[in-house]
Amino acid sequence: MDGNRRYAKRKLLEEGAGHNAGAMALLNLIIYCYELGVKYITAYAFSIDNFQRKPSEVQKIMDLLKECMIVLAKIVKHHPIKVNFAGNLELLNAELRDEARKLMGATAEYSKFVVTICVCYCCTDDIVHSVEESCREKRYYHSYIGDSHDDDKDHDGKDDERYMIKLVDIEKNMYMAVTPDPDVLIRTGDKHRLSNFLQWQTCHSLLASLSTDWPEIGVWHLVKVVLDFQQNYDYFIRKRLQRL
Repeated sequence: MDGNRRYAKRKLLEEGAGHNAGAMALLNLIIYCYELGVKYITAYAFSIDNFQRKPSEVQKIMDLLKECMIVLAKIVKHHPIKVNFAGNLELLNAELRDEARKLMGATAEYSKFVVTICVCYCCTDDIVHSVEESCREKRYYHSYIGDSHDDDKDHDGKDDERYMIKLVDIEKNMYMAVTPDPDVLIRTGDKHRLSNFLQWQTCHSLLASLSTDWPEIGVWHLVKVVLDFQQNYDYFIRKRLQRL
């Protein structure tokens, strides 16, 4: 979702207007994906690094996030849309955090269409969080369960594999465990970097860099990306099968 500020500057709009247009573009894209039959959509709405921006801009984005929650809460009353918020939600204020958890709880049973909004997120933090959670789980297992399985150690006196952190543990404890790895990652604003977003999850994804700024993204941009993915579908499936 890159290019909100550039869009506002290019259109000679007041400060913050680009974020308004960007929020509307996100809601429109959710509708487009729903109508096109795309099952999962993940949006990078606010990075942890974005807290370094001007306080007034951060507050503007948080206000828009709240408004989006209100709109989504109305939409899910009429459509079976599951809404996730992925990231370190403890960095949000209490009101936003409670609203996010309320919306996730209200839509938890839906599965036809899944919208994941990444807030207070970056991939490095996701990985660190997952490793910390995995360590806590293994420490709990060792402390409260492992003591009753001392006889299960191998002949060399080493703990068995239950005490080892594995790939499945890391992926299970990631914020992004709520949704499958993406088939396509779209970056707007003519940018060709991931900016600390889903590096772990996009190793076998199609990267689509669009020259348009985020507020101007439309249904035909989405259709073009989907068609491009379909043309390369066999290649990406082979790559994913090699990973298994």
